[in-house]
Amino acid sequence: MTGTTVRVRGIYTTAVTHLLEDAGGNDAENECRVVQASEPIRERFAQSFDAAPADVAIETTRDRQGISVSGDGDAVEPVADTLTVGIDTFRWTATVPRGAVFDAEVIDAAGGSGAVVDLGDGRRGYLNYDDVDGYADTGNRYRVQVTEPAPPWADDEPRVTPTLAVRSGLGTLSRDRTGVSAALRGERADELVGMTDLLSADVPDDWGLRWHHAAADADLEAMEAGLERLVERARDLETELVDAPAEPGEPKLLAAPRTTAWLWFGRESRFALDDARRAVETTMPGHHRTKATDRAASSAVDFAEAICGSVTDTLGADADADADGAFPFDAVARQFGPVSGDRLEIGHGKPDGRRISLGYGDVTDWDPEGKLTLERTMSGGGTYDALDTPKEAGDTAVTKFREGRWWYPTTYTAADGSAKGTYVNVCTPVELFPETVRYVDLYVDVIRTPDGTVDVVDEAELEAAVDDGLVSAALAEKATTVATAVKRALST
Repeated sequence: MTGTTVRVRGIYTTAVTHLLEDAGGNDAENECRVVQASEPIRERFAQSFDAAPADVAIETTRDRQGISVSGDGDAVEPVADTLTVGIDTFRWTATVPRGAVFDAEVIDAAGGSGAVVDLGDGRRGYLNYDDVDGYADTGNRYRVQVTEPAPPWADDEPRVTPTLAVRSGLGTLSRDRTGVSAALRGERADELVGMTDLLSADVPDDWGLRWHHAAADADLEAMEAGLERLVERARDLETELVDAPAEPGEPKLLAAPRTTAWLWFGRESRFALDDARRAVETTMPGHHRTKATDRAASSAVDFAEAICGSVTDTLGADADADADGAFPFDAVARQFGPVSGDRLEIGHGKPDGRRISLGYGDVTDWDPEGKLTLERTMSGGGTYDALDTPKEAGDTAVTKFREGRWWYPTTYTAADGSAKGTYVNVCTPVELFPETVRYVDLYVDVIRTPDGTVDVVDEAELEAAVDDGLVSAALAEKATTVATAVKRALST
Protein backbone atom coordinates (compact mmCIF):
# COMPACT_ATOMS: atom_id res chain seq x y z
CA MET A 1 0.00 0.00 0.00
CA THR A 2 1.41 3.42 -0.95
CA GLY A 3 1.16 6.72 0.89
CA THR A 4 2.60 7.96 4.18
CA THR A 5 1.89 6.41 7.58
CA VAL A 6 1.72 8.80 10.54
CA ARG A 7 1.62 8.32 14.31
CA VAL A 8 -0.04 11.23 16.21
CA ARG A 9 -0.01 12.08 19.92
CA GLY A 10 -0.97 15.11 22.03
CA ILE A 11 -3.76 17.68 22.40
CA TYR A 12 -4.13 18.25 18.64
CA THR A 13 -4.50 14.55 17.78
CA THR A 14 -8.18 14.42 16.76
CA ALA A 15 -7.95 17.48 14.51
CA VAL A 16 -4.64 16.36 13.00
CA THR A 17 -5.97 12.86 12.36
CA HIS A 18 -9.01 14.25 10.55
CA LEU A 19 -6.88 16.58 8.41
CA LEU A 20 -4.40 13.86 7.48
CA GLU A 21 -7.07 11.27 6.70
CA ASP A 22 -8.70 13.77 4.31
CA ALA A 23 -5.45 14.97 2.74
CA GLY A 24 -4.95 12.34 0.07
CA GLY A 25 -8.53 12.07 -1.14
CA ASN A 26 -8.65 9.24 -3.65
CA ASP A 27 -4.98 9.62 -4.54
CA ALA A 28 -3.25 6.60 -2.96
CA GLU A 29 0.16 8.03 -3.83
CA ASN A 30 -0.40 11.07 -1.59
CA GLU A 31 -2.56 9.37 1.03
CA CYS A 32 -1.75 9.91 4.70
CA ARG A 33 -2.75 6.98 6.91
CA VAL A 34 -2.78 7.39 10.66
CA VAL A 35 -1.42 4.29 12.41
CA GLN A 36 -0.95 3.18 16.02
CA ALA A 37 -3.98 5.24 17.01
CA SER A 38 -4.78 5.68 20.70
CA GLU A 39 -7.96 4.23 22.19
CA PRO A 40 -9.88 7.58 22.17
CA ILE A 41 -9.05 8.09 18.48
CA ARG A 42 -10.19 4.58 17.61
CA GLU A 43 -13.48 5.32 19.36
CA ARG A 44 -14.04 8.71 17.64
CA PHE A 45 -13.43 7.66 14.06
CA ALA A 46 -15.71 5.21 12.32
CA GLN A 47 -12.81 3.22 10.90
CA SER A 48 -10.01 0.92 11.95
CA PHE A 49 -6.36 1.97 12.28
CA ASP A 50 -3.45 -0.33 11.54
CA ALA A 51 -0.74 -1.01 14.12
CA ALA A 52 1.81 -0.51 11.35
CA PRO A 53 5.21 1.24 11.36
CA ALA A 54 5.03 5.02 10.99
CA ASP A 55 6.96 7.03 8.41
CA VAL A 56 6.27 10.21 10.41
CA ALA A 57 5.70 10.87 14.12
CA ILE A 58 3.75 13.93 15.32
CA GLU A 59 3.93 15.08 18.94
CA THR A 60 2.62 18.11 20.78
CA THR A 61 5.35 20.33 22.22
CA ARG A 62 5.73 20.49 26.01
CA ASP A 63 4.28 24.00 26.15
CA ARG A 64 1.35 22.90 23.92
CA GLN A 65 2.02 25.79 21.52
CA GLY A 66 2.56 23.58 18.50
CA ILE A 67 3.79 20.23 17.20
CA SER A 68 6.90 18.46 16.00
CA VAL A 69 6.77 16.46 12.75
CA SER A 70 9.66 13.99 12.53
CA GLY A 71 10.41 11.34 9.96
CA ASP A 72 11.89 10.65 6.56
CA GLY A 73 12.61 13.95 4.81
CA ASP A 74 10.39 13.27 1.80
CA ALA A 75 7.47 12.38 4.05
CA VAL A 76 7.74 15.26 6.55
CA GLU A 77 7.25 18.05 4.01
CA PRO A 78 3.78 17.08 2.67
CA VAL A 79 2.53 16.27 6.18
CA ALA A 80 3.70 19.67 7.44
CA ASP A 81 2.05 21.30 4.42
CA THR A 82 -1.27 19.66 5.29
CA LEU A 83 -1.07 20.89 8.88
CA THR A 84 -0.28 24.50 8.01
CA VAL A 85 -3.90 25.32 8.77
CA GLY A 86 -4.06 29.08 9.30
CA ILE A 87 -2.57 32.40 8.36
CA ASP A 88 -0.68 32.39 11.67
CA THR A 89 0.80 28.90 11.44
CA PHE A 90 4.59 29.21 11.35
CA ARG A 91 6.92 26.42 10.27
CA TRP A 92 10.65 25.85 10.69
CA THR A 93 13.07 23.00 9.98
CA ALA A 94 15.03 21.91 13.05
CA THR A 95 18.82 22.31 13.00
CA VAL A 96 19.00 19.66 15.74
CA PRO A 97 16.47 17.05 14.51
CA ARG A 98 15.29 13.94 16.32
CA GLY A 99 17.71 11.05 15.91
CA ALA A 100 20.65 13.16 14.69
CA VAL A 101 24.13 12.14 15.87
CA PHE A 102 26.76 14.67 16.92
CA ASP A 103 30.20 14.77 18.40
CA ALA A 104 29.70 17.01 21.44
CA GLU A 105 31.81 18.79 24.01
CA VAL A 106 30.71 19.81 27.50
CA ILE A 107 30.81 23.61 27.84
CA ASP A 108 28.80 24.11 31.04
CA ALA A 109 28.75 21.59 33.88
CA ALA A 110 28.07 24.14 36.60
CA GLY A 111 25.36 22.17 38.38
CA GLY A 112 21.84 20.86 38.17
CA SER A 113 21.08 17.44 36.75
CA GLY A 114 22.96 17.80 33.49
CA ALA A 115 25.44 19.68 31.33
CA VAL A 116 25.14 21.92 28.30
CA VAL A 117 27.13 20.57 25.36
CA ASP A 118 28.37 22.22 22.18
CA LEU A 119 27.13 20.43 19.05
CA GLY A 120 28.98 22.67 16.59
CA ASP A 121 27.90 25.59 14.39
CA GLY A 122 26.22 27.38 17.29
CA ARG A 123 24.01 24.41 18.23
CA ARG A 124 23.58 23.32 21.83
CA GLY A 125 22.29 20.24 23.62
CA TYR A 126 21.54 19.08 27.15
CA LEU A 127 23.20 15.91 28.48
CA ASN A 128 21.80 14.38 31.66
CA TYR A 129 24.50 13.32 34.13
CA ASP A 130 22.67 10.04 34.77
CA ASP A 131 23.21 9.07 31.13
CA VAL A 132 27.02 9.15 31.26
CA ASP A 133 29.58 6.98 33.00
CA GLY A 134 31.48 8.84 35.67
CA TYR A 135 31.50 12.61 36.05
CA ALA A 136 30.91 14.89 33.06
CA ASP A 137 33.24 17.86 33.25
CA THR A 138 33.90 20.86 31.03
CA GLY A 139 35.91 19.78 28.01
CA ASN A 140 34.74 16.16 28.04
CA ARG A 141 33.65 14.89 24.64
CA TYR A 142 30.90 12.44 23.81
CA ARG A 143 29.21 11.00 20.75
CA VAL A 144 25.55 11.75 21.33
CA GLN A 145 22.18 11.32 19.70
CA VAL A 146 19.17 13.64 19.91
CA THR A 147 16.35 11.95 21.83
CA GLU A 148 14.13 14.99 22.41
CA PRO A 149 14.50 17.98 20.08
CA ALA A 150 13.45 21.42 21.33
CA PRO A 151 11.34 23.94 19.37
CA PRO A 152 13.08 27.19 18.40
CA TRP A 153 10.80 29.26 20.63
CA ALA A 154 11.59 27.22 23.79
CA ASP A 155 14.17 28.04 26.45
CA ASP A 156 15.21 24.38 26.76
CA GLU A 157 18.07 22.78 24.86
CA PRO A 158 17.52 19.53 22.90
CA ARG A 159 18.06 16.41 25.03
CA VAL A 160 20.94 14.20 23.90
CA THR A 161 22.25 10.86 25.15
CA PRO A 162 25.59 9.08 24.56
CA THR A 163 24.14 6.08 22.76
CA LEU A 164 22.72 5.11 19.38
CA ALA A 165 19.13 4.05 18.82
CA VAL A 166 16.47 3.96 16.12
CA ARG A 167 12.85 4.23 17.16
CA SER A 168 9.34 3.73 15.84
CA GLY A 169 6.01 3.56 17.56
CA LEU A 170 6.27 -0.23 17.75
CA GLY A 171 9.78 -0.62 19.11
CA THR A 172 13.34 0.59 19.54
CA LEU A 173 16.66 -0.86 18.47
CA SER A 174 19.41 0.40 20.76
CA ARG A 175 23.14 -0.10 21.14
CA ASP A 176 22.89 0.05 24.94
CA ARG A 177 20.55 -2.97 25.11
CA THR A 178 20.98 -6.67 24.44
CA GLY A 179 18.47 -9.31 23.46
CA VAL A 180 14.73 -8.75 23.15
CA SER A 181 12.43 -7.19 25.77
CA ALA A 182 9.05 -5.47 25.98
CA ALA A 183 7.77 -2.36 27.76
CA LEU A 184 4.83 -4.35 29.11
CA ARG A 185 4.32 -6.77 31.95
CA GLY A 186 3.00 -10.25 32.28
CA GLU A 187 1.95 -12.69 29.62
CA ARG A 188 1.64 -10.16 26.80
CA ALA A 189 5.28 -9.13 27.27
CA ASP A 190 6.33 -12.78 27.13
CA GLU A 191 4.24 -13.25 24.00
CA LEU A 192 5.87 -10.32 22.22
CA VAL A 193 9.34 -11.56 23.06
CA GLY A 194 8.43 -15.08 21.99
CA MET A 195 6.78 -13.96 18.75
CA THR A 196 10.01 -12.19 17.77
CA ASP A 197 11.55 -15.61 17.14
CA LEU A 198 8.88 -16.22 14.49
CA LEU A 199 9.88 -13.16 12.47
CA SER A 200 12.11 -13.60 9.44
CA ALA A 201 13.97 -10.37 10.21
CA ASP A 202 16.80 -10.71 12.74
CA VAL A 203 17.91 -8.25 15.39
CA PRO A 204 21.32 -6.96 14.23
CA ASP A 205 24.44 -7.81 16.16
CA ASP A 206 25.39 -5.18 18.78
CA TRP A 207 21.78 -3.96 18.96
CA GLY A 208 19.01 -4.80 21.40
CA LEU A 209 15.27 -4.72 20.65
CA ARG A 210 12.57 -3.39 23.00
CA TRP A 211 8.94 -3.59 21.92
CA HIS A 212 6.68 -0.66 22.90
CA HIS A 213 3.10 -0.78 24.18
CA ALA A 214 1.75 -0.18 20.64
CA ALA A 215 3.18 -3.54 19.59
CA ALA A 216 0.59 -5.24 21.79
CA ASP A 217 -2.04 -4.34 19.17
CA ALA A 218 0.09 -5.48 16.24
CA ASP A 219 -0.30 -8.78 14.43
CA LEU A 220 2.64 -10.85 13.24
CA GLU A 221 2.71 -9.09 9.87
CA ALA A 222 2.87 -5.64 11.49
CA MET A 223 5.61 -6.78 13.88
CA GLU A 224 7.55 -8.15 10.91
CA ALA A 225 7.23 -4.85 9.06
CA GLY A 226 8.14 -2.91 12.20
CA LEU A 227 11.32 -4.88 12.84
CA GLU A 228 12.32 -4.71 9.18
CA ARG A 229 11.90 -0.94 9.29
CA LEU A 230 14.01 -0.67 12.45
CA VAL A 231 16.75 -2.86 10.99
CA GLU A 232 16.80 -0.78 7.82
CA ARG A 233 17.14 2.43 9.86
CA ALA A 234 19.88 0.92 11.99
CA ARG A 235 21.84 -0.09 8.88
CA ASP A 236 21.37 3.34 7.33
CA LEU A 237 22.64 4.99 10.51
CA GLU A 238 25.67 2.71 10.60
CA THR A 239 26.38 3.60 6.97
CA GLU A 240 26.23 7.33 7.71
CA LEU A 241 28.67 6.86 10.59
CA VAL A 242 31.09 4.53 8.81
CA ASP A 243 33.65 7.32 8.26
CA ALA A 244 33.29 8.83 11.73
CA PRO A 245 36.43 8.62 13.89
CA ALA A 246 36.50 5.95 16.59
CA GLU A 247 36.62 8.55 19.37
CA PRO A 248 34.53 11.75 19.61
CA GLY A 249 36.24 14.74 18.03
CA GLU A 250 35.46 18.41 17.55
CA PRO A 251 31.76 19.23 17.95
CA LYS A 252 29.94 18.64 14.66
CA LEU A 253 27.02 16.88 13.01
CA LEU A 254 27.82 13.29 11.99
CA ALA A 255 24.46 11.96 10.82
CA ALA A 256 20.91 13.20 10.39
CA PRO A 257 18.84 10.21 9.29
CA ARG A 258 15.54 11.99 10.00
CA THR A 259 14.06 15.45 9.56
CA THR A 260 12.13 17.40 12.19
CA ALA A 261 9.80 20.26 11.32
CA TRP A 262 8.27 22.55 13.94
CA LEU A 263 4.80 24.04 13.57
CA TRP A 264 3.73 26.86 15.90
CA PHE A 265 -0.01 27.47 15.95
CA GLY A 266 -1.28 31.01 16.44
CA ARG A 267 -4.74 31.79 17.73
CA GLU A 268 -6.47 31.65 14.34
CA SER A 269 -4.78 28.35 13.58
CA ARG A 270 -6.02 26.89 16.87
CA PHE A 271 -9.58 27.83 15.92
CA ALA A 272 -9.08 26.26 12.48
CA LEU A 273 -8.04 23.08 14.29
CA ASP A 274 -11.22 23.38 16.36
CA ASP A 275 -13.22 23.31 13.12
CA ALA A 276 -11.38 20.19 11.97
CA ARG A 277 -12.01 18.48 15.30
CA ARG A 278 -15.68 19.53 15.30
CA ALA A 279 -16.19 17.51 12.12
CA VAL A 280 -15.46 14.42 14.20
CA GLU A 281 -16.40 15.11 17.81
CA THR A 282 -18.28 17.54 20.05
CA THR A 283 -15.88 20.49 20.39
CA MET A 284 -16.33 23.54 22.61
CA PRO A 285 -15.46 27.01 21.30
CA GLY A 286 -11.76 27.58 21.87
CA HIS A 287 -11.02 23.89 22.52
CA HIS A 288 -7.35 24.04 21.49
CA ARG A 289 -6.88 27.58 22.81
CA THR A 290 -8.07 26.39 26.22
CA LYS A 291 -6.02 23.19 26.19
CA ALA A 292 -2.92 25.23 25.33
CA THR A 293 -3.55 27.37 28.42
CA ASP A 294 -2.55 24.87 31.08
CA ARG A 295 -2.14 21.10 31.41
CA ALA A 296 -4.93 21.08 33.99
CA ALA A 297 -7.25 22.68 31.42
CA SER A 298 -7.29 19.52 29.31
CA SER A 299 -9.29 17.58 31.89
CA ALA A 300 -11.74 20.47 32.29
CA VAL A 301 -12.26 20.67 28.53
CA ASP A 302 -12.75 16.91 28.24
CA PHE A 303 -15.34 16.97 31.03
CA ALA A 304 -17.26 19.90 29.52
CA GLU A 305 -17.33 18.27 26.09
CA ALA A 306 -18.41 14.94 27.51
CA ILE A 307 -21.39 16.68 29.11
CA CYS A 308 -22.18 18.59 25.91
CA GLY A 309 -21.83 15.39 23.90
CA SER A 310 -24.31 13.61 26.13
CA VAL A 311 -26.80 16.47 25.74
CA THR A 312 -26.38 16.44 21.96
CA ASP A 313 -26.92 12.67 21.82
CA THR A 314 -30.10 13.07 23.85
CA LEU A 315 -31.63 16.19 22.30
CA GLY A 316 -30.33 16.01 18.75
CA ALA A 317 -28.27 18.32 16.54
CA ASP A 318 -30.04 21.50 17.67
CA ALA A 319 -28.39 21.17 21.07
CA ASP A 320 -25.02 21.77 19.40
CA ALA A 321 -26.17 24.87 17.50
CA ASP A 322 -23.92 27.19 19.52
CA ALA A 323 -20.74 25.16 18.89
CA ASP A 324 -19.24 28.04 16.92
CA GLY A 325 -19.77 30.55 19.72
CA ALA A 326 -17.13 32.79 21.25
CA PHE A 327 -14.11 31.53 23.17
CA PRO A 328 -15.05 31.66 26.90
CA PHE A 329 -12.14 33.87 27.96
CA ASP A 330 -13.83 34.90 31.21
CA ALA A 331 -14.25 31.35 32.50
CA VAL A 332 -10.81 30.20 31.36
CA ALA A 333 -8.99 33.23 32.77
CA ARG A 334 -10.80 33.12 36.11
CA GLN A 335 -9.86 29.46 36.50
CA PHE A 336 -6.29 29.52 35.20
CA GLY A 337 -5.32 33.19 34.77
CA PRO A 338 -4.35 35.85 33.98
CA VAL A 339 -6.40 38.20 36.16
CA SER A 340 -5.75 41.45 38.06
CA GLY A 341 -2.79 41.19 40.41
CA ASP A 342 -0.98 38.52 38.38
CA ARG A 343 2.55 38.99 37.10
CA LEU A 344 2.79 38.36 33.37
CA GLU A 345 5.62 37.97 30.87
CA ILE A 346 5.52 39.38 27.35
CA GLY A 347 6.66 36.52 25.10
CA HIS A 348 7.69 38.29 21.90
CA GLY A 349 7.85 35.67 19.16
CA LYS A 350 9.83 36.28 15.96
CA PRO A 351 9.02 34.83 12.53
CA ASP A 352 12.37 33.02 12.52
CA GLY A 353 11.23 30.91 15.47
CA ARG A 354 12.92 32.71 18.33
CA ARG A 355 11.04 33.83 21.42
CA ILE A 356 12.32 36.97 23.18
CA SER A 357 11.13 38.02 26.62
CA LEU A 358 10.24 41.71 26.77
CA GLY A 359 10.10 41.48 30.53
CA TYR A 360 7.44 41.07 33.21
CA GLY A 361 4.73 43.40 34.35
CA ASP A 362 1.83 43.59 36.79
CA VAL A 363 -1.75 43.18 35.61
CA THR A 364 -3.34 46.38 36.89
CA ASP A 365 -6.65 46.13 35.07
CA TRP A 366 -8.65 43.22 33.65
CA ASP A 367 -12.09 42.59 32.27
CA PRO A 368 -13.96 39.43 31.27
CA GLU A 369 -14.08 40.44 27.59
CA GLY A 370 -10.39 39.58 27.21
CA LYS A 371 -8.74 42.92 27.94
CA LEU A 372 -5.95 43.59 30.40
CA THR A 373 -3.45 46.30 31.23
CA LEU A 374 0.15 45.44 32.05
CA GLU A 375 2.35 47.95 33.85
CA ARG A 376 6.15 47.80 33.94
CA THR A 377 8.77 50.02 35.58
CA MET A 378 11.66 50.58 33.22
CA SER A 379 15.37 50.72 33.90
CA GLY A 380 17.53 53.41 32.35
CA GLY A 381 19.81 53.28 29.33
CA GLY A 382 19.40 53.78 25.60
CA THR A 383 16.27 54.95 23.81
CA TYR A 384 12.84 53.55 23.05
CA ASP A 385 12.70 51.84 19.66
CA ALA A 386 11.82 54.22 16.81
CA LEU A 387 10.62 56.90 19.26
CA ASP A 388 14.14 58.29 19.81
CA THR A 389 13.24 59.32 23.35
CA PRO A 390 15.62 58.44 26.20
CA LYS A 391 14.89 55.41 28.38
CA GLU A 392 15.36 56.54 31.96
CA ALA A 393 15.09 54.82 35.33
CA GLY A 394 11.63 55.32 36.78
CA ASP A 395 9.84 55.44 33.43
CA THR A 396 6.57 53.56 33.26
CA ALA A 397 5.40 51.40 30.36
CA VAL A 398 1.66 50.76 30.20
CA THR A 399 0.68 48.07 27.69
CA LYS A 400 -2.90 47.20 26.80
CA PHE A 401 -3.63 43.76 25.42
CA ARG A 402 -6.82 42.26 24.08
CA GLU A 403 -7.25 38.58 23.34
CA GLY A 404 -7.38 37.99 19.59
CA ARG A 405 -6.34 41.49 18.49
CA TRP A 406 -3.68 41.92 15.80
CA TRP A 407 -1.89 44.73 17.62
CA TYR A 408 -1.22 46.16 21.06
CA PRO A 409 -0.09 49.63 22.24
CA THR A 410 2.54 50.53 24.82
CA THR A 411 2.62 54.07 26.21
CA TYR A 412 5.81 55.29 27.87
CA THR A 413 5.65 57.92 30.60
CA ALA A 414 8.45 59.63 32.51
CA ALA A 415 8.58 59.71 36.32
CA ASP A 416 7.28 63.30 36.25
CA GLY A 417 4.25 62.22 34.19
CA SER A 418 5.38 63.62 30.86
CA ALA A 419 4.68 61.53 27.75
CA LYS A 420 7.54 59.77 25.97
CA GLY A 421 5.49 58.34 23.11
CA THR A 422 3.36 55.37 22.12
CA TYR A 423 4.57 52.27 20.31
CA VAL A 424 1.99 49.97 18.67
CA ASN A 425 3.24 46.50 17.89
CA VAL A 426 1.55 44.73 14.94
CA CYS A 427 1.52 40.97 15.50
CA THR A 428 -0.40 37.74 15.09
CA PRO A 429 -3.57 37.60 17.24
CA VAL A 430 -2.67 38.01 20.91
CA GLU A 431 -3.23 35.09 23.29
CA LEU A 432 -3.35 35.83 27.02
CA PHE A 433 -2.02 32.72 28.73
CA PRO A 434 -1.72 32.40 32.53
CA GLU A 435 1.97 33.28 32.69
CA THR A 436 2.81 34.75 29.30
CA VAL A 437 1.29 36.90 26.56
CA ARG A 438 1.99 35.09 23.29
CA TYR A 439 2.09 36.27 19.66
CA VAL A 440 4.54 36.53 16.76
CA ASP A 441 5.84 39.96 15.85
CA LEU A 442 5.21 40.98 12.24
CA TYR A 443 7.95 43.64 12.09
CA VAL A 444 5.87 46.58 10.89
CA ASP A 445 4.78 48.89 13.75
CA VAL A 446 3.13 52.25 14.34
CA ILE A 447 4.55 55.01 16.56
CA ARG A 448 3.28 58.27 17.97
CA THR A 449 6.04 60.57 19.18
CA PRO A 450 5.63 63.06 22.06
CA ASP A 451 4.93 65.87 19.58
CA GLY A 452 1.96 63.92 18.13
CA THR A 453 3.60 62.71 14.91
CA VAL A 454 2.24 59.33 13.80
CA ASP A 455 4.17 57.06 11.45
CA VAL A 456 4.46 53.45 10.28
CA VAL A 457 7.95 52.01 10.80
CA ASP A 458 9.97 48.91 9.85
CA GLU A 459 8.10 48.25 6.59
CA ALA A 460 11.39 47.27 4.95
CA GLU A 461 11.95 44.58 7.60
CA LEU A 462 8.57 43.05 6.79
CA GLU A 463 9.37 43.03 3.08
CA ALA A 464 12.71 41.35 3.79
CA ALA A 465 10.98 38.72 5.92
CA VAL A 466 8.65 37.92 3.01
CA ASP A 467 11.63 37.66 0.65
CA ASP A 468 13.34 35.30 3.11
CA GLY A 469 10.26 33.08 3.36
CA LEU A 470 9.70 33.83 7.04
CA VAL A 471 6.35 35.59 6.55
CA SER A 472 3.77 34.62 3.93
CA ALA A 473 2.49 37.18 1.46
CA ALA A 474 -1.02 36.87 2.91
CA LEU A 475 0.22 37.48 6.45
CA ALA A 476 2.32 40.46 5.33
CA GLU A 477 -0.70 41.96 3.58
CA LYS A 478 -2.72 41.54 6.77
CA ALA A 479 0.02 43.20 8.84
CA THR A 480 0.19 46.16 6.46
CA THR A 481 -3.59 46.57 6.52
CA VAL A 482 -3.59 46.53 10.33
CA ALA A 483 -0.76 49.06 10.51
CA THR A 484 -2.59 51.40 8.13
CA ALA A 485 -5.78 51.18 10.21
CA VAL A 486 -3.90 51.81 13.46
CA LYS A 487 -2.11 54.82 11.98
CA ARG A 488 -5.39 56.26 10.82
CA ALA A 489 -6.91 55.79 14.30
CA LEU A 490 -3.94 57.41 16.06
CA SER A 491 -3.97 60.36 13.67
CA THR A 492 -7.57 61.38 14.38
